[in-house]
Parts: sequence; C-alpha cells; structure tokens
Amino acid sequence: MAKTTSGRGATQNRESARFSTVERLADGDWLDMRDAVDGPAAKLRTTVTVEHPRTIITRNRSPDIGFDRSVNPYRGCEHGCIYCFARPTHAFHDLSPGLDFETKLFAKPSAPDLLRAELARPGYSVRPIAFGTNTDPYQPVEREWRITRRCIEILAETDHPLTITTKSDRVLRDLDLLAPMARKNLVAVMLSVTSLDPKIARTLEPRAPHPEKRLSAVAQLADRGIPVFVSISPIVPAITDHEMEHLLERAAQAGARSAFFIPVRLPHEVAPLFRDWLETHFPDRAGKVMATIRSLRGNRDNDPDFFNRMRGKGVWADLLRTRFHKACRKYGLDGERMSLRTDLFRPPRGPQGELFD
Repeated sequence: MAKTTSGRGATQNRESARFSTVERLADGDWLDMRDAVDGPAAKLRTTVTVEHPRTIITRNRSPDIGFDRSVNPYRGCEHGCIYCFARPTHAFHDLSPGLDFETKLFAKPSAPDLLRAELARPGYSVRPIAFGTNTDPYQPVEREWRITRRCIEILAETDHPLTITTKSDRVLRDLDLLAPMARKNLVAVMLSVTSLDPKIARTLEPRAPHPEKRLSAVAQLADRGIPVFVSISPIVPAITDHEMEHLLERAAQAGARSAFFIPVRLPHEVAPLFRDWLETHFPDRAGKVMATIRSLRGNRDNDPDFFNRMRGKGVWADLLRTRFHKACRKYGLDGERMSLRTDLFRPPRGPQGELFD
C-alpha cells in the first residue's frame, strides 16, 4: 500500500520514460482549513512556472470529440483528480504524471495576447473555443493569475463563442462576462460533479471544490440565464456508479439543461497511479473495480480507440448507458444540446486599428 500525501490525489511520483529528455493562497477548497482544525502538517507546496507558447489555440481532428479547437491557460492541475487523463502530458516536461502533475504547474500569461493575434488573422474561421478540455481553467491558481478571465474578455469583446468545462465554482467570478454573452447565445458551461459523498470526493478529487458548491454554481449560472450542463464523468465502477441516478436528480433540480458521462479512462501512466490509489483508499474492492474497468475496456486497463474510449463496451457499458438514459428521461435531462452562434464574430482590433475608426 502506498503512502498518502496530505491534500493530494496521487499516492506517489511515478516516473515516466516515454519523453525523457506560487504557492497558492487558501480559497475555500478541500483541506485548505485542515491546519486550523488539526494542526500543521507537512505539505507539498504548489509552484508555478511561466510558459511561453508560440500559439494558444490547439486544434484537434478527433471524430469522437465535439469541438475542433481549445485553449488551455495552464498545464498541470492542483485539483489532483486521480483519474485525470491529462496527467501523462507532464511526461513531456520530464516530470511525473503523479504528484508533479498536481504541484508543479505551468501558467501561460501570454495566452490573451496570443489569442487576440490568432483571432485577428485573415481568414480565421469561427467555431466555439473550448476551455477545460485538458486541465481545469478555474483551478486554484486562476485566482491570482486570471489568465482564463483575460481570455474570456477578448472573446466577449469579439462576440466569439466558447464552452467551459470545470469542476469549480470559481466560474461564478466571471458572471459579469458570461451572462451578457449568454444573452447572445455565445457561451455554455459544463460543471463536473462525480460524487456527492464527501469522503469519496476528498480522495478522488482532493482539491476540487465541495460537490455542493458545484451544484450551487449550476443553480446560480442557470438563474443568470447561462446554459449549464452537468458531467458526472468519470463513472468509477464500485466507487461512484451507485450515485448516478441521485447525481442526475440533483443536477436537474439545480437547473442543468442536460447531462453527460464517460466511464473512467486510464491512459498511459494514469493506470498504475489509479491502481496505487485504489490499493490505498479502497483495498477491499480494488480487484473488483479493476476487473470491471477491464471488462469495459476490452480486457485492458484502457481502450484508446475512437468512440470506444468515450463509451466503453460490453455488458457493463450497456448497463451504465441504460441507467443513464433512463434517469435523464425521468429528470428531463435528455433534450437540449449545446448550439452556439458563430455569426456575430468581429475580429479584434489591433493597436493600429483604432487610428482608422
């Protein structure tokens, strides 16, 4: 059994050889107040390194993903979700997808300027830009760096559509930008809520906001007229699957328009990290969990094939889909899909453009 690290998701720093080559302030997330309650304990502190990318819009051609471009203001994520499929990206930096992914972050403060320049290019074709496709755009460091907000300011200025996926109620800090965009049908937000059990949430997503705070954010977004959806991904067999119907009921009560789920994915280094996590936190059912995951993934820890990776296959996958669709129909979450306007876009003005207004 691996040793746990206070307030972190991964139980260790598993090294990866595939690509060999600010400290934050407390803001109300899980365990931020532990010292005040239990006394001081040794902690791994978060560091942030400035990254200087040449471009900020990432393109993809994956046939099973509903967007073709995204912006990721940060690499790594302090939420520490053990299942995060983005963990292997830290191996590109010769860092571990384990604890390094949660504690050694990269910020891209030049992202807003790069975004403005890319939107101003002649021939730019408009489609919604997705935020939160790799790491969470509203993770704790956004409080100080505000890179996500500055990017959204540019999209609001140019009437460019965007989607946001997050598991943080920090998205409410940008209501002043998002509500006017929603009135033009330019934005949709998806909140991720994987469990309502505080004990499970604390270990599965140790530094993500409390599930009730996320559901409250769903309600507040809906009250402001912002199309809001709920993802209960990932479904972890024998850990969170029993909560599916109740999660969907609560999402509907909060005002979500629709819902979405994916069975847990364990690509590359995520699989051994997840196994260590299971043995540490759920040793009584670790074997059952992995056996079910493997049955969903073609007798492998992970199935990378398009479409199958999102849906799973086999008896367990069919059962999860049947339960999900039945609950969505029951709670009225099976209707609306995201559909945003693209015809309002106005290219951003450069420094010289104002001379000719």
